[in-house]
Amino acid sequence: MAAQIYLKRQRNGYLSFFSFHLERGFSLWSMKKDPDLEVALHRNRRWIVNNQIKNIIMQCPNHVAPVKYLQKKFKNLDLQGKALNWIKKYPCCFEVYLENDEYYCGLTKRMMFLTQEEEDVKDMQEGLYADRLAKLLMMCRDNRLNVVKLNELRRNFGFPDDFLLRIVPKYSKIFRVVNHTGRRSSVEIELTEWNPDLAISAIERKAKKDGREPCFPCSLPQTWVKSLERFEDFNSTPYISPYLGLDGLVEGSKEMDKRTVGLVHELLSLTLWKKASIFKLGHFRREFCFPEKLNVFLLKHPGIFYVSNRYQIYTVLLREAYNGFELIEKDPLVIVKEKFGELMQEGLHEYNRRHYLLNLEKKRNRGMIMSKPEKRRNQRDETSEQDKEGGDLGGIFDPEERKRFYRVLFDDNAP
Repeated sequence: MAAQIYLKRQRNGYLSFFSFHLERGFSLWSMKKDPDLEVALHRNRRWIVNNQIKNIIMQCPNHVAPVKYLQKKFKNLDLQGKALNWIKKYPCCFEVYLENDEYYCGLTKRMMFLTQEEEDVKDMQEGLYADRLAKLLMMCRDNRLNVVKLNELRRNFGFPDDFLLRIVPKYSKIFRVVNHTGRRSSVEIELTEWNPDLAISAIERKAKKDGREPCFPCSLPQTWVKSLERFEDFNSTPYISPYLGLDGLVEGSKEMDKRTVGLVHELLSLTLWKKASIFKLGHFRREFCFPEKLNVFLLKHPGIFYVSNRYQIYTVLLREAYNGFELIEKDPLVIVKEKFGELMQEGLHEYNRRHYLLNLEKKRNRGMIMSKPEKRRNQRDETSEQDKEGGDLGGIFDPEERKRFYRVLFDDNAP
């Protein structure tokens, strides 16, 4: 009896532990899904992969890469299958040819043209990138950022891959590279000159333009009553700029939470697509004084941020930046990248159509395809025309004629 009671307690304890963690797991990701924003978050997933393939090819001699080399890189791109099959799906972007029994891949003329256009935009916007980098450093606790960490988010902010060599030396009055430990992983970019003109957030700039006090906009439907009430309560306290620093702020206080929301809002405002990986943002916990569980913190503010965990990629997006699934204000670099996306889709459509016709021809050669419905419909139309012209097999659709037809057919003595 005692053993049964013990087992029952153990089972109940396990079930309560399991149910607690299950409920806790669901509560972490209980934000109602928005179909439009889900499309905005994940429609450029293929584009990201193809852009990385393009960058790999551009780094190879003569901008041509062996397909075997691309296959090795597929693991880093989180892709499975054959690289050759993937590349062939985008004939408008990539050219594949066979030489000495080995496949090579280059870029098409249209793709090279877009690549050059992208580089031209980056050259024209170097000053903007310098300002963007300065704003990031101005929001940091020590006005310093680790280069390795920043490198993971460089494309979110539109920085060129060689930003450390292209931008930092050119603006030596604003930035300098420091390394206090001597390790390569400890290299940091430090701000050396504070620019008060840059210490204005997107929220403050819009409020000044509209002639009102700075506050967060809400992008929730009216049916979200409780969330709207919590948002109004949060928004009723004064806005705290992320550029003011941490003096006088206590961790866990309402004022600190207000600044953190403003900080994440400003960081997303500086990105190209107004979104970022929560996992990568968490790498800057010390520099930006983020809370330990940043994902949980962001879920408390659904009126400002949209959090998604589709494909187990936890991403935060700025709601106000989108109208449906379309980005409202587009950086010049985004416009070029969207052209790349259109070219990619054009090639994919061409590949799918060619593949469909090829399979259709194979089935037809095997005798697996019957006549098309259109042909059968035409045959029925021809029959109806024959009926009208009296060519209906002796008028067998008329009752009397049908009787006579069968009588002639089966009775040898019929007239």
